[in-house]
Amino acid sequence: MQTRLFDRRPARRAVAAILLGGALAAGGAYHVGALQASGAPAAVAAALPSLAGTIERVTPAVVNIRVEKSLKAEMPAGPQEFMRRFFGDRAPWPEKWRDWQPATGVGSGFIISADGHIVTNHHVVAGAKEIAVTFHNKQKLPARLVGADPKTDLALLKVEAEEALPYVAFGDSRQVRVGDWVVAVGNPFGLGHSATAGIVSARGRQIGAGPYDDFLQISAPINRGNSGGPTFNLQGEVIGVNTAIFSPNGGSVGIGFAVPAELAGDIVAELKASGAVERGRLGVRIQHVGDDLAAGLGLEKPEGALVASVDPSGPAADAGIEPGDVILEVDGKRVGEMRRLPRMIAERDPGETVALRFWRDGAEAGVEVTLAAMPASDRTTAAAAPAGGFAGLNLGRTDGKVVVADVAPGSPAARKGVKKGDVLLSVDRRAVETPGDVDGIVAELRDAGREAVVMLLRRENRDRFVALPLGTA
Repeated sequence: MQTRLFDRRPARRAVAAILLGGALAAGGAYHVGALQASGAPAAVAAALPSLAGTIERVTPAVVNIRVEKSLKAEMPAGPQEFMRRFFGDRAPWPEKWRDWQPATGVGSGFIISADGHIVTNHHVVAGAKEIAVTFHNKQKLPARLVGADPKTDLALLKVEAEEALPYVAFGDSRQVRVGDWVVAVGNPFGLGHSATAGIVSARGRQIGAGPYDDFLQISAPINRGNSGGPTFNLQGEVIGVNTAIFSPNGGSVGIGFAVPAELAGDIVAELKASGAVERGRLGVRIQHVGDDLAAGLGLEKPEGALVASVDPSGPAADAGIEPGDVILEVDGKRVGEMRRLPRMIAERDPGETVALRFWRDGAEAGVEVTLAAMPASDRTTAAAAPAGGFAGLNLGRTDGKVVVADVAPGSPAARKGVKKGDVLLSVDRRAVETPGDVDGIVAELRDAGREAVVMLLRRENRDRFVALPLGTA
């Protein structure tokens, strides 16, 4: 069940981001008292805490998972999306293997209730015909799948034991600091219960796994088979669910990723209650606001989520949200980076009403939106990154539409990815029907001292905004 996800950047070695699934791992963190080094290595070593007590307490609640799958089990959505994003149709494995997985696989998990509920990764158990759990005392029991959430790569299992089982609880990952000590326990390479230690290396990491990426990065060595296992703080609380590693060779190099407990706890609670996760849906596609788009839209700084398109039957359309609006706040909380908006909306329940603040035509406005339910098939709410420009464009008119007839090589438009055949829908939020309309708007904006122009382009039925400095002819 191992899937390697390769970095497409040219390099001497391909670097793999590996889901620790039927062979994966990653970590989390919590805080540990700050070490007061006296300056001498011996003094620092003496100040380091022993982790033996923590490991002894938590290990009985960690389990090894083995699954039986059909040879043609569907590859998890996370790896598929990652490979498409980095390679398109040039995925580095034979076509006949693109949906292939081993018939058996191993992973890890941890017990969260005395009656036998077990947390693991979705990709560990996806497509499984049989799931078997081995406990620390070597007892083996079959498990059933209660529910799974592919978007966060989490799953909940249930075993029926004759006696109460040892279990662990989620801690508060919001209190985790970079530098805090952590312990990861799991089943690397199917060897059985193993513990490693390290620190929290970073927070809020994005690795291309899905729209709700917000991983803890840890240095505790974890390898294939650790996937779904817990990362503990020194108090023995779970502050992350190990999910992936970044590696040049398939083994640990001290860069692991874990779903933070703040997110995992909420998802697991929903899976336990109903077997599925319901998320609020706004009904928009969004894109990042960079410096050029901010200048073109009149924003003081790059922030928020730019609405690239609106589902005409969705809640946002009903509330009056339009393409070109920049969503700045949800219920008084600033969006900041574009990637935060999908999580802020997904945290709310369908039918719930949220107050949005957005930027339109040089001023802020507000509206209330009653969220719909997100379809299970939705994999992302984020549009492609901005990829267009204005300078260097040769425009024409086809079938009543303004189209890009050509793009000058090396021009700002070319550097931003505008292509021949793109349809130009609007300039400065104004509809255009002829190339002359475009020239007129651009001239007007230049005379007004604007630094950039924002356009809405359509390519293969996908709309997106692009911006280009107006000083470039």
